[in-house]
Amino acid sequence: MNLWKTFAKVTAVMALGMGGLMFSQATPAHAAKAYKTLSVKSVKKTAYHKASSKGAFYNQTHTKKVVDLKTNPYTTYYVTKQATMRNSKGNKAIYYYAKSYSGIGGWIWHSYLAKGESEFGLKYAKAAVAMDATNGDVLWQHSANSQRLVASTGKLMTIYLAVQKANKEHAWNKKISVSGSGLKAMGDSYAVGGFRFKSGHKYTFRQLYNATLIQSSNNAAIALGRWVAGSNAAFLKKMNKQADKWNLSSKTNFVSASGLENDDLSPFGYWDKGGYTDGNKISAKDLATVARHLINDYPGVLNESKITSLKTDGQTLTNENRLLKGKTFYSKSLNVDGLKTGYTPRAGLCFVGTSKKPGKHRMITVVLNDQNEFTETNELMNHVYNTANVYQ
Repeated sequence: MNLWKTFAKVTAVMALGMGGLMFSQATPAHAAKAYKTLSVKSVKKTAYHKASSKGAFYNQTHTKKVVDLKTNPYTTYYVTKQATMRNSKGNKAIYYYAKSYSGIGGWIWHSYLAKGESEFGLKYAKAAVAMDATNGDVLWQHSANSQRLVASTGKLMTIYLAVQKANKEHAWNKKISVSGSGLKAMGDSYAVGGFRFKSGHKYTFRQLYNATLIQSSNNAAIALGRWVAGSNAAFLKKMNKQADKWNLSSKTNFVSASGLENDDLSPFGYWDKGGYTDGNKISAKDLATVARHLINDYPGVLNESKITSLKTDGQTLTNENRLLKGKTFYSKSLNVDGLKTGYTPRAGLCFVGTSKKPGKHRMITVVLNDQNEFTETNELMNHVYNTANVYQ
């Protein structure tokens, strides 16, 4: 959703708590008093992961906590040193010196770590899935069937139905009415706008489509829906009917062509279904299924979804997908070429991504309510490419 310019992106905050390390389950170490190192030796570099949510890394004297173990739940640490330490009470225990490849770590009581690499997981995403675009197989998932607000990623259903009609009627250059004060006011709104409509002006389907897909324009999406079904209310019914055709969860519910929630739509006259604060609710798996149908039925969408910037009708459409070539998080090995970003304060940051390596099946990923949506999408794609049988 085009609220990226309105809301500052959520940043990860690392909380440094007051808990201490323990020599035994009942004897905590006190960080305020220095520990004495009795012996230390180098050991063969070995992978470890957290044994529980307890524990923290410290400096060698244990006068400063570095980071709590629970703040990085899916990190692999590599032990390279072992020491015997004594606290101020005279108790002795074995400690490891361990760090991740990214440099997180320090000295930690040995029982807080377990040998072996950490299982893969995403730290921030509340729900996520990786799907094979060819056959729909789920390759990795986390809370993938839970219904969540999905913000502008829900526009993928709007785009599907709009392209379906445009192709059928050869209407890509057809001029579409955007009449109505609500759509113009929405475009002029700093909070929910994205594409400014001129009074008495008509736009081609292609212009509205590009504004919806590339810029994530809310008024353009609503205008497309209205063109497809005759009215906004009728289009919402069409969205849910299509969800039924694809056998999406019975809990999946579309109330918005744009992905905005109803309290944001209400001032512009486009609250037509559901409660005042309701929005599109769909699971990560079902959202990946929508994306799969869009890509497979209308693969041409990938030609536009990879465009980072486009001028149309005197306005510049800017793509907020920072995994695209030339953007901050682009990875040459992944070569992401789509698909849709989204954000509202309730839904959080959401992203549907897609990537295809030469000779391999295309992959679709979804992360919902993920404050590091691009970093974690990169991590998820790399993990699946390296572990899923279909990519070996």
